[in-house]
Amino acid sequence: MKSFHFLESIFDIEGKKRQLAELDVFISRDDFWQDVTKAREILKKKADLAEVVEKWVSLRREADDSLVLLELAEEENDEETLQEVVQKVGRLKRDIRMLELEQLMRDEQDVLNAIVSIHAGAGGTEAQDWAEMLLRMYLRWSERKGFKVEMVDMLPGEEAGIKSVTFTVAGKYAYGFLKSESGIHRLVRISPFDASGRRHTSFAAVFVYPEVNDEIVIDIKPSDLRIETFRASGAGGQHVNKTSSAVRITHIPTGIVVSCQNEKSQHRNREIAMKILRSRLYERELRKRQEKFQEIHDNLDDISWGNQIRSYILQPYRLVKDHRTNVEKGDVDSVLDGEIDAFIEAFLLKQLQEKESAKVAVS
Repeated sequence: MKSFHFLESIFDIEGKKRQLAELDVFISRDDFWQDVTKAREILKKKADLAEVVEKWVSLRREADDSLVLLELAEEENDEETLQEVVQKVGRLKRDIRMLELEQLMRDEQDVLNAIVSIHAGAGGTEAQDWAEMLLRMYLRWSERKGFKVEMVDMLPGEEAGIKSVTFTVAGKYAYGFLKSESGIHRLVRISPFDASGRRHTSFAAVFVYPEVNDEIVIDIKPSDLRIETFRASGAGGQHVNKTSSAVRITHIPTGIVVSCQNEKSQHRNREIAMKILRSRLYERELRKRQEKFQEIHDNLDDISWGNQIRSYILQPYRLVKDHRTNVEKGDVDSVLDGEIDAFIEAFLLKQLQEKESAKVAVS
């Protein structure tokens, strides 16, 4: 395990403690609430700093407790206690790694919940099955992270799989982690739908947006919206299928279309669809300002060879490779079961290095 003194310097814990003390002094001033907006920003900054420091203190306490238990186990030759120490250290390593990753996510929107959309590429059932495999992968990953997932809209395939799906992932830094998954995902395998047993290549696109919170104002004019209602498809009971509870909203100036049909209430479906629309408009403006993201979501016809960010090879060999970072994993089954942290971590590190390099170039 890394030296705690080294990690303490990396996380700048002492610096964060000094900042907290300075903020406490500022907050105690009589004129603190004269500027309410600024006051709220300062309180949020204090809460974020305090959270990191409290996590660090807790991790340090866990490490000290583990050392005491280890000494006890060695003195008494206690195998059961030794196994307890091994489990504690495993959890400690995981929690420290999580804290490290959170420090890499410095963009304002990283802390937000995520909205994830998956679209099958050309290829019919084969691509639709691949889209469903990706959905399962992200659901398993979210489950391990303790994030809450809520389905918003799903369009089933004709024979198997899904044509498209949209879902939310709720949890701190959900968007910061999942933003690395935006792009084209390529699968190569022997098709289970081909009686001849031939090898097929399938594509699916993943789009990730930050879920806009109430503090971010997106001005949407009612005259810019076309709102349609229709009967929901798929399972859901008589009420879902016999009433026009599903909602489709088109933002005319941008051509963005969102739909929701999972709730029985038309009002609730409209509310969720508007939330997604606000998020997509916010993300669109964010991309425009930063000028650093490629807008692959504007052309679904481009879900094809040459644009993939990651390849999942099941035949003739087994390998998952991220083409942006060159990270590879041979255990394809574990990746498809949600073990994608290695790819996410490499992307975050690469992104941070690019930002630091850009700062040096400017200075």
